Amino acid sequence: MPVSPFPLPPEDRELSPHTGWTRAHWEAVADGLLTAVGPYATPGRALVNLPGPRASLSGPRSDGLEGYARTFLLAAFRVAGADGADPGGLLERYAAGLAAGTRSPTTSRELDSSEAWPVITDRGQAMVEAASIALALRLTRRWLWDRLDPTVRDRAAAWLGEALRRTPNDNNWWLFPLTVGGFLAEAGYADEGAVERGLERIDRWYLGEGWYTDGRPRAFDHYNGWALHLYPVLHAHLSADQPLLARYGDRLAAHLDGYARTFGGDGAPVHQGRSLSYRFAATAPLWAGALTGRTPLTPGTTRRLASGALRHFLDRGAAGADGLLSLGWHGPYPPLVQPYSGPASPYWASKGFVGLLLPPTHPVWTAVEEPAPAERADAVHPLPVPGWLIQSTAADGVVRLHNHGSDDQPVGEAHPDDPLYARLAYSTVTGPSALPDNHFGLFVDGAVSARGRITPLGAGDGWAASSHCPRDGVTVTSLTLAHGADEIRAHLVTGAPDGTPVHQGGWAVAGASVTSAVTPDGTAWARAAELASALRPLHGFGPTSVHDLSDGTAFGAVGALPALTGATGGGLFVCAARLGRSTPDDFPGLRVTVDGPRLRVRWPDGTCQQAELTVDGVSVVRS
Repeated sequence: MPVSPFPLPPEDRELSPHTGWTRAHWEAVADGLLTAVGPYATPGRALVNLPGPRASLSGPRSDGLEGYARTFLLAAFRVAGADGADPGGLLERYAAGLAAGTRSPTTSRELDSSEAWPVITDRGQAMVEAASIALALRLTRRWLWDRLDPTVRDRAAAWLGEALRRTPNDNNWWLFPLTVGGFLAEAGYADEGAVERGLERIDRWYLGEGWYTDGRPRAFDHYNGWALHLYPVLHAHLSADQPLLARYGDRLAAHLDGYARTFGGDGAPVHQGRSLSYRFAATAPLWAGALTGRTPLTPGTTRRLASGALRHFLDRGAAGADGLLSLGWHGPYPPLVQPYSGPASPYWASKGFVGLLLPPTHPVWTAVEEPAPAERADAVHPLPVPGWLIQSTAADGVVRLHNHGSDDQPVGEAHPDDPLYARLAYSTVTGPSALPDNHFGLFVDGAVSARGRITPLGAGDGWAASSHCPRDGVTVTSLTLAHGADEIRAHLVTGAPDGTPVHQGGWAVAGASVTSAVTPDGTAWARAAELASALRPLHGFGPTSVHDLSDGTAFGAVGALPALTGATGGGLFVCAARLGRSTPDDFPGLRVTVDGPRLRVRWPDGTCQQAELTVDGVSVVRS
């Protein structure tokens, strides 16, 4: 594994038996990240122009503001967590940048000799960065804002205040004016109107059991934790508004109950949804729960999950030899990057340092680490609101997310499938490939059909199901059953002519090298390093194959994908799948029988499930 680019203290395996990391490691990483970006600040400190393969959609000047704002937030967590101690003069530098950037805001997208920040416009990226700046100023108010020249304060408040008068994108962006408004109201420059508007908007998207959808009907991803929960809870905490904290903190606690199950034994968050270059920002809701006392997790579990995630990424090259975070997952990975992302976008990961606001004497720092949920025992846990089934195995710490409810499709129109939302399954050790992994579709005009809009059909004890319409008049009803490390995937196609070809992809594995084969019983398997993927036809499928992935995935340079094909007319399509750090085999002890639209599964430990699929839904019972 890559060596950390930052000097770190020795491990403490007594306090932290799982990760070895303590608060001192978090402080050292924060210091290292901030030191690394220092040389890229402009002379007046208003912009931080980091190197990268390309500018974002918003242009280089916006990217420079992003570099300032997101690293300022990290500096704020570091200094506020040290009760104002700032031997490196971080706040002095960011105060200088605040003064220079707000002197004469500009509409220019390009860089020149000016230090000016972009003006905040409707749906403009500067609104996002204003929220990070406002939160940083709120956290450090005693040591920075209150000591500024009044002229600079007025100028900065005027620049920030534009966020209250501009229209955000209709999703988590409503929380950016909320965050700005919360600070300006506290500082005496605005009322609470923006806070109230933001809360009213996200309340429309709260679907219960700790889950928001991010504006669109079914958009579930990491923005639940690092935005939709984080901003309201931090605002309530900093305002000491107990009724507000009770409302939004209780939602956060409900969210964390399931969310904690999505971290692997190796520390990785599940690889699903957009903006994955934000990496250990995924720890922000864990820390926010501990900070506010709104969490079902013990202090030792919280720190084990958070430190595990931070160490996971740093051990795998998320920060290069120069100490800069790259656009990617472990290291740089361009296919993962959205058009709105620029060189400084990964520093949204600064939110992962919320935990530094907790004093060194807090139990979250002093308690002995406890195992993560995925390390305790094999588990299959339904999350009915997002339509997910979380499957984890303790022996290897692998977490799988079976997706029967998140598609990120807008209202009233169908967009092309996004591989980070449309797949049937995601995990902590795999990423989507260029081919249709973890996808069932029809062959239409020589290509595999899209999943499109997903209709959830429920999630319960060991199962989750959904339907989609790959073409007019055709419905695919899909069911996942999970137990231990095994999965059963069943599909019913209605409305398609007999003989219509279908395709089922398994788990795509990737690494420095891969091996693969098809066994005599038709099981296709692929292995990359210690990770293996297996796919076996059980009913309705014909030929089995393994596709080479020459471009790999976010987890490796080359990969392989087990796949099945078949044709409609024979009833259900049923296969067994497995992903894990074990040698692929022939699914010993797994027995499946199919009778028309019904199937019965006998798992290796002797427990049984029965299911029936129809065009209208599914029924699943244990027997």
